[in-house]
Amino acid sequence: MSTLGNGGGSSRVALVTGGSRGIGLGCAEALKSSGHRVAITYNTSTPTVAEETGLLAVRCDVTDPSEVDTAFKRVEADLGPVEILVANAGITRDSLLLRMSEESFSAVLETNLFGSFRTVKRAVRPMMRARWGRIVLVSSIVGQTGLQGQTNYAASKSGLVGLARSVAKEFAARGVTVNVVAPGPIHTDMLSGISEERRDEMVSRVPLGRIGTVGDVAGVVGFLTSEEAGYITGAVIPVDGGMHMGNYVG
Repeated sequence: MSTLGNGGGSSRVALVTGGSRGIGLGCAEALKSSGHRVAITYNTSTPTVAEETGLLAVRCDVTDPSEVDTAFKRVEADLGPVEILVANAGITRDSLLLRMSEESFSAVLETNLFGSFRTVKRAVRPMMRARWGRIVLVSSIVGQTGLQGQTNYAASKSGLVGLARSVAKEFAARGVTVNVVAPGPIHTDMLSGISEERRDEMVSRVPLGRIGTVGDVAGVVGFLTSEEAGYITGAVIPVDGGMHMGNYVG
């Protein structure tokens, strides 16, 4: 697991939404390894891994503004004001467009895009007062390239780029950076559900010749939340093994 992080800087308070597994958990563990005090949010059963690794686990449904506020208050009371936010909470409800219901479309945007909006909005005011903050939104290459059966997911992940860049411009003068990571195919529970044939076909389109790991993403997030990344804001960093190089708007 990567331990890129504060680069010798002071210990910070970090919150990773959707941090009970996969990319979110990997980011939380990397930040913890770098000396930060880290909380994660979850939306179902309490993750036992949090107790094992010393992470503060807080229940939060990011579609509910009151739960977002309550979660932040819990983190603030136990650890202090959130200085690093990794907005990772997300869902999928895949279906071809003509079969996709209004509810499936809105549910994905409500969690992935509106949920990130809520957490960023709640986090940024204390960062602004402190004149220091790091925000990273976890998007996807699908948000840039599109994918059959994922109209809702692609729209939500694409929206994160506009959200991040707008907030980056609003708060740059206050020392708050806002960036996006866009993972490609990564070894997670979501990917494990596809067939071996489909996985092999996916690998064949990755110039580096492999599926990415959670650590690959966590390493980039660790850097973007570090002191050394203070001159990077509004960036979209693909973590996809070169799969879609050149497809990102600068």
